[in-house]
Amino acid sequence: MTTHGSTRRKLMTTAGALAAALTVPRPHPAAASPAPTSGAARTQPPQRLVLPRPTGRYPIGTHTLRLVDRSRRDPWVPSRPYREFVIQLWYPARRATGGRRRAPWMTPAAARHFQSSGLLPTGYVVLPTTHAAQGAPARPVAGRSPVILYSHGHGQHRSSSLSLVEELAAHGYVVVTIDHTYDAGQVEFPGGRVETYGMPELTPALPPAEELRIVTKAVQVRVADVRHTLAELEQLVRYGSPGLPVGLRDVMDLTRTAMFGHSLGGATAAEAMCAGLPIAAGANLDGSLFGEVVTRGLDKPLLLLGADRTDDATWQDTWLHLRGWRRFLRLTGSEHFSFTDYETLLPQAAARLGATPEQIAAFLGPLEWQRSLAVQREALLAFFGLHLLGRPAPLLSGPTAQYPELVFRRAVGS
Repeated sequence: MTTHGSTRRKLMTTAGALAAALTVPRPHPAAASPAPTSGAARTQPPQRLVLPRPTGRYPIGTHTLRLVDRSRRDPWVPSRPYREFVIQLWYPARRATGGRRRAPWMTPAAARHFQSSGLLPTGYVVLPTTHAAQGAPARPVAGRSPVILYSHGHGQHRSSSLSLVEELAAHGYVVVTIDHTYDAGQVEFPGGRVETYGMPELTPALPPAEELRIVTKAVQVRVADVRHTLAELEQLVRYGSPGLPVGLRDVMDLTRTAMFGHSLGGATAAEAMCAGLPIAAGANLDGSLFGEVVTRGLDKPLLLLGADRTDDATWQDTWLHLRGWRRFLRLTGSEHFSFTDYETLLPQAAARLGATPEQIAAFLGPLEWQRSLAVQREALLAFFGLHLLGRPAPLLSGPTAQYPELVFRRAVGS
């Protein structure tokens, strides 16, 4: 197996990359970098950020749940007697929402922590609201809807790629986003308690073998989170839950379940399938692979969609062991964080943060953000449509004139 030469670069959050681009102090590696603080910048009003509207036909509802896995102590904070984390469901909703409030991109206490140490600080920007009505009644879409799990990148949070999550929900899927406590930058629990990053830091001084041990453990912890999430969803569908939105338990089809994720979340999707979890197909958005999947491979469909750089060595190794449907694609003009909401939010905030277009392009790649998001959305809709709904997916059959940005790095049949 080849070494994980780019592991740290991919796993580090926005701190290093943007701090270097904007020449600002480098913070804790689990947090994004602060914006410049010139006097002129401080006097400007904050920039209100907006998430791009989904293209699907269905309104969206959302509901948040705290999950407790009493079968294991928390692997990162041993003083915690059990593993505790948060999931959020995004689903097709009935149009009559009764004036329900739209959910925030990030809950209030988590947002305060995120903005106090992050790339989108209070006073410079106002974080966006989502397109989802909190607690809205669920809407059946041709019977029950397939369920898609989402796992965030290292140090990020469950709404990190919400522009993709909302798109899937608006097209009829139920999407379940997972906050992996102490691996996420921050997780807010009911009542306002916030747990912040608690993994060992992945510093440049860390020996490669120790880094690999920590990251492999992180993936194992996340796979266990996914396993518990699926078990809890099964119980929810069977028995319901107090406060669950009307109709939500009746629209989820857990016999058709898939998963995707960004960075370490993409690695989690692949390893969860390798571990035998009932996940029919997985999509990895620019995440190096770790664990048994690299050598054992998969019989299930796996989409590898990467940024515009040298091919990931772990993808090359794993490709040889993928026995089911497989694609190895590169998105021209993209960078690692192009697969998160930074792709859409940073261009809006650039002037307010004092970042030049050249600096933003260096961080997110030269591909214009609307086009990047459109291609990503179409690729995921094609992938999940093919493997969960049986729909044709010509976009993923080979290079097309309509989407020249998608470069097929491995021949489809090779």
